[in-house]
Amino acid sequence: MSEKRIIQIPLPGRAYDLVIGDRSLAAGDGSELQPVVGGRSCLIVTDKNVEAQYAATTVALLENAGASRVEVSVVEAGETAKNLATVASLYSAAVAARLDRKSVIVALGGGVVGDTAGFLAASYMRGIDLVQVPTSLVAQVDSSVGGKTGVDLPEGKNLVGAFHQPRHVLIDVATLKTLNMRELRCGLAEVIKYGAILDADFFGFLEGAIDGLLSVDAGAYRRVVERSCELKAMIVLEDEFETGRRAILNYGHTFGHALEKLTGYTVYTHGEAVAIGMGMAADLGCILEATPARAELVRRQDALCAAVGLPTRLAGIEPAAVLEAMGGDKKYVGGQNRLIVPAAIGTAEIVTDVPDAPIIAAVAGRCD
Repeated sequence: MSEKRIIQIPLPGRAYDLVIGDRSLAAGDGSELQPVVGGRSCLIVTDKNVEAQYAATTVALLENAGASRVEVSVVEAGETAKNLATVASLYSAAVAARLDRKSVIVALGGGVVGDTAGFLAASYMRGIDLVQVPTSLVAQVDSSVGGKTGVDLPEGKNLVGAFHQPRHVLIDVATLKTLNMRELRCGLAEVIKYGAILDADFFGFLEGAIDGLLSVDAGAYRRVVERSCELKAMIVLEDEFETGRRAILNYGHTFGHALEKLTGYTVYTHGEAVAIGMGMAADLGCILEATPARAELVRRQDALCAAVGLPTRLAGIEPAAVLEAMGGDKKYVGGQNRLIVPAAIGTAEIVTDVPDAPIIAAVAGRCD
């Protein structure tokens, strides 16, 4: 097992560690989890895809860490299971497992499991402790860090949820080897986002690491996960509850969530929709104020997305329908839109109350 990297999230009264390692699940002794789960009952929430691969090793890890009892609850895989009906079934599983206010929910899986199990932990008995064990790239670099939890409604994505920070995040980069390339690309969209809005040097690293990203090189992905977590942690510490700058992490997401909704969450993965959404958001920046730096970002972002196999355009959807779907996004405040546009590679800004015409133009420019 390679050396572990610990990134601290020193939130006042709710500090926790992100522990990033290789084969942490299969070869870990659970010592880092002992302060969180020792002497406590745990409910692992996972999905049908992850259960066969990692449930048994995670049970063993928790038992080695001193958990008094470990139960497993399995939900359906995929975004369509991220809803209140699934949460209701998990409440019943928690009661059946005799969880109390000192028990711990362990989210084992990708972003859907992490968001759903996180909301379960945030709301069961008015909130119990949560441990995140993300196994997908999108969960490792984004959704497991920062305390956002929630589920979808028919009217829109992530409309029900709560901020609920985990007590610990255990990231085993070796789990990425079990993902197919489409699942990896889903996470790479979030990774590209970090470079585009926060770190020009990291964006340049990604451009030079295409071969390693496509071959799932362990060293390349170790750096990808570590730097992404560092950047996410920096923003979370600055603005935990997204009252200000944390909103820039939604770059591409308002457009992307609209595309997911319009296609019933079955055509595009989250990352594919976000990649197209980032293109629309970057184009919107150029429409609002054309600059050489913005034009360069559009060119290089499109090239990087294409190089890793992410889409930058879509077909079969009317721009007006995208605009209408965006109106139900939770990022709209007081009826006004709030969109993230990059100013140059590594920087972004929040723009509000953007007229419909430039938004329609930005969407139309990506539609075939």
